[in-house]
Amino acid sequence: MTGMRFCGLVYAVLYGYLVLFAVAQITDPSEVSALVAVVSRLIDPMNYLGNWNEGDPCLSKWTGVICFDTIDETDGHLHVQDLHLLNMNLSGSLAPELGQLSRLQILDFMWNNLTGSIPKEIGNISSLELFLLNGNRLSGSLPEELGKLSNLNRLQVDQNNISGTIPKSFAYLTSVRHFHLNNNSIVGQLPPELSNLPRLLHLLVDNNNLTGYLPPEYSELPALHILQLDNNNFSGTEIPATYGNFSSLSKLSLRHCSLQGAVPDLSRIPTLYYLDLSGNQLTGPIPSNKLSDNMTTIDLSENSLNGSIPASFSDLPSLQRLSLDNNFLDGSIPASIWQNMSLSSSARLSLDLRNNNFSSVLGDLDPPNNVTLRLGGNPICTSANIPNIDQFCDSEAEDDETITNSTNSKCLIHSCPTDNFYEYVPASGDLCTCAAPLRIGIPAEKS
Repeated sequence: MTGMRFCGLVYAVLYGYLVLFAVAQITDPSEVSALVAVVSRLIDPMNYLGNWNEGDPCLSKWTGVICFDTIDETDGHLHVQDLHLLNMNLSGSLAPELGQLSRLQILDFMWNNLTGSIPKEIGNISSLELFLLNGNRLSGSLPEELGKLSNLNRLQVDQNNISGTIPKSFAYLTSVRHFHLNNNSIVGQLPPELSNLPRLLHLLVDNNNLTGYLPPEYSELPALHILQLDNNNFSGTEIPATYGNFSSLSKLSLRHCSLQGAVPDLSRIPTLYYLDLSGNQLTGPIPSNKLSDNMTTIDLSENSLNGSIPASFSDLPSLQRLSLDNNFLDGSIPASIWQNMSLSSSARLSLDLRNNNFSSVLGDLDPPNNVTLRLGGNPICTSANIPNIDQFCDSEAEDDETITNSTNSKCLIHSCPTDNFYEYVPASGDLCTCAAPLRIGIPAEKS
């Protein structure tokens, strides 16, 4: 009898502990088990997640786990709102149980060393707004199930090893504003269906293995600011003429895409700042219609363009860089390109016209000190009757990219002006290059 009383007492004590644990367990149990599964798949050499085995995730404030402030009245639990595990040197893989975090809004594993594939179960998190996995070593295909994320604002999976095609189901992501899929190994055709996305701002798919054609329907994207598709292989295809109909585009970058045909007329795009079509096989003349007054950069180098420099290039008040080198352009170089510009003392203009067939200058060859002009490889460089022509044709100096009409051929890095947010541009290789960055307003959102 005494033994039975003792067993009953032990049972009562254990039951009491279980009741207390159930009361203390405020986070939704399915989400707790999901987090336990997540950490079991991760390798955490810095022990950033060392407190993930202590108490309740929401009450004990597990590292990177952000919960809603109030208990859900319908189920009496707290729920995980955000998961911020960026830049923690984590390796391992993503657990399929992430799909159990049914109220999650931000999933952030940026800048770690994760491998494996993206679990299709993440497509079950209908509340997800920011999906941030860039800067890892993830592989495999993008799951079709991600197309169910109707509240998704941003999909960042750039700088991974993702392969396969872009799912057509992404056309259902009607809230998405950012597709950052660049620097992966994605193949196949760009889905024309993405033209149905009413809020898309950025479509970045550069540095992949895409083939096929450029969907002409993309010009129907009403909010698109940046279309960046550099370093893919759209071999034998042309840039659609419809791309001249973009209503909000600021940057069009199609560098090294194996494109053929003509440069389309983009003069009707009122917001265009930046145009890079370099390193293709484009032919024919440069369209003569005037581009947007906002243009800062035009790069049409390394193509097979012919004809002359359009007169409209002399009427671009914001121009900072014009690169037409390595084409078959001919005729006269219009000095009005620099003469017509009201360059402030802080502004700079870089003109690269090397390796064409220019034989003369229309006007005086006397650009101001803040204009860089490069003419090497043109017949004009053999004209002895043009004063100071060697200054702009000297091959040794051009290798250093420091040719200016200035007594001081070297510029200081710290001399960039402070107005208009000018910045030094180290990628240019030119100590004299300062540029005002492309500035695009983005509506407030979770970051």
